[in-house]
Amino acid sequence: MYISGVKSGVKVSRLGLAVPANVLALGTVSLVTDVSSEMVTAVLPFYLVLSLGLSPLAFGLVDGLYFGVTAVLRLAGAHLADRLQRRKLVAGLGYALSAACRLALPAAGGSAALIGAVVAADRTGKGLRTAPRDALISLSADPGRLGQAFGVHRAMDTAGAFLGPLVAFAVLGASGAYDAVFAVSFAVALLGVLIFVLYVRDRREAAPPPATIRPAWALLGDARFRRLCLAACGLGLVTVSDAFVYLLLQRNTGLATEHLPLLPLGTAAVYVLLAVPLGRLADRVGRGTVFVLGHLALVAVYGALAASGPYWLVLPLLGLFYAATDGVIMAAAGPLLPAGSRTSGLALLQTGQALARMLSSILYGAAWAAFGHVPGLVAMGVGVMACLSLWKVVR
Repeated sequence: MYISGVKSGVKVSRLGLAVPANVLALGTVSLVTDVSSEMVTAVLPFYLVLSLGLSPLAFGLVDGLYFGVTAVLRLAGAHLADRLQRRKLVAGLGYALSAACRLALPAAGGSAALIGAVVAADRTGKGLRTAPRDALISLSADPGRLGQAFGVHRAMDTAGAFLGPLVAFAVLGASGAYDAVFAVSFAVALLGVLIFVLYVRDRREAAPPPATIRPAWALLGDARFRRLCLAACGLGLVTVSDAFVYLLLQRNTGLATEHLPLLPLGTAAVYVLLAVPLGRLADRVGRGTVFVLGHLALVAVYGALAASGPYWLVLPLLGLFYAATDGVIMAAAGPLLPAGSRTSGLALLQTGQALARMLSSILYGAAWAAFGHVPGLVAMGVGVMACLSLWKVVR
């Protein structure tokens, strides 16, 4: 059966580029889910720091939970998805768990410890779903167009990240209550779960699945994949989290509190615009080149924050960083992984990144508390430049 001149299951955009239907379905789920999650993400840093009065170090510890707390479970979930060849099931459990956490946030009240526990549970859901979702994308698209496929998905995902703060801003402005933001976020998350169940299709491979979790670790025996993981982890360790970037912008500009949820919009808008073009560019000229471009943009973000301007460049440059790196590194990793262990391999890469980002948040929070924000930014920028010596492994 053909639709608009192409095989059923593939949709063609106005640009004439074939985009697999499963990629579009997963992108839609990510769009809706990110509306929900970014509603919370947009208000949580300022709630913790400005309302509860957490120190930069304490906030760094909570922020670190966003990245590293699910490392072991992420690998176990990915192995289970490969072992059962049920990637949709494992990813669906992750989406459902994160949705449930939206209701748990109001119950946490003003306790930073309870909020941290809810954040950990939410990130557990994200850890469960991310690798199976990316494996489904890589299995649904032609290997020569993986950059484009991941670019389309990340653009849709980031469209949700753009809308989430807007919805949070509207709800918070209308109600004046954080609980209302959490309640609406839960309803949107449930919609995402429903779309996932109805429209996403599983993908299975002919190769026999791994019997134990060891094959995931054995993937590091491949020199190309090992160097890719080392590069990703090293760069993750010197990447300041978005939450700190937004806090520094608010601190340096004196932006009114009610406008703080809108800060991620600048980042998301640029990400949406550039994710697909940069994904296609990575397929054509090399994923390493685009990957390096993104990290040079990150260094420029640090420079603007450390030098007290120009602040108007910070959010667009941060969006460029994500558009040039997030999907690109997954597209680079996919072809290096053997059949039957693709989910586990992507989870291994993502786990390394997550642990590195967790340490980064803690280290930068400690550096800010001890020495001030500028020395920490300088150290991170130098670290990025040093790590880019490994850029050639990203292809």
